[in-house]
Amino acid sequence: MSHVNRRLRKEKIAKILMQLSGISITASLFLIVGIILYKGLPYLSWEMISQTPQGGFYIGKSGGILNAILGSLYLASISTALASIIGIPIAIYLNMYVKNGSFFARSVKLLFDVLFGIPSIVYGAIAFSIMIWLGIRASLLGGVITITLLTIPIVVRTIDELLKTIPVDLKNVTVSLGATRWETAKILLRYIKPGIFTALLLAFGRAIGDVAGVLLTTGFSDNLPKYIDEPAATLPLAIFFQLSSPIPEVQGRAYASALVLTFIILFIVICTHILASKQKKHKI
Repeated sequence: MSHVNRRLRKEKIAKILMQLSGISITASLFLIVGIILYKGLPYLSWEMISQTPQGGFYIGKSGGILNAILGSLYLASISTALASIIGIPIAIYLNMYVKNGSFFARSVKLLFDVLFGIPSIVYGAIAFSIMIWLGIRASLLGGVITITLLTIPIVVRTIDELLKTIPVDLKNVTVSLGATRWETAKILLRYIKPGIFTALLLAFGRAIGDVAGVLLTTGFSDNLPKYIDEPAATLPLAIFFQLSSPIPEVQGRAYASALVLTFIILFIVICTHILASKQKKHKI
């Protein structure tokens, strides 16, 4: 009887700890969003979203962050597209052309797991070395190189996990009908299509919110990004530079920039959940 009581006490303690953890995380999230809304909403305006920085913007005068918004969208979009072009074929190769559970497959997946966890500043340093070797200056191209390297592991590992969820019978039936490996791969990709979009949105969200990786490689410019070999501003860098200012109004604009970035990430999260629910319905 005492053994049963001990198990029940442990169960109650575990339940209480999980509830406290959930409450603390939720409270932290609302606290962060609340601070951003409180400090950034008064400075958020259409002028700030639709204009580039004007003379004296960083000492509180007129202008906006349109250059940073477009720079972030360009950087994240191009990098995610390149990461998908490179990452999806790698995931297909590991699941369709390499023997499942082989030493090579396990080693490559372990490598991508390690790359997945490496801090973005390391990717920035590696990309910076590549840029010096190729003679590329700090520019949108440098940021694309960095963020592409950063997001490839995300795409590869996410697609790899999605391919593992496909029923084995579907693979066997496709192969038994005489389909080649590539034809089978196309059928399987169609089966997990909503999940692929989810993976790309996750990569896009990581790309648009990164600051450490692009700090060394993208540079910064108050102009709209026109050419890929020119420096470009991003929202995280704009937030970083504006928060460094001692002027309260400029710091408020930093929180407004953070609010814009939060809205973009929120939109991505909502799209991810919608696509994930479609993936579950598709499996059913």
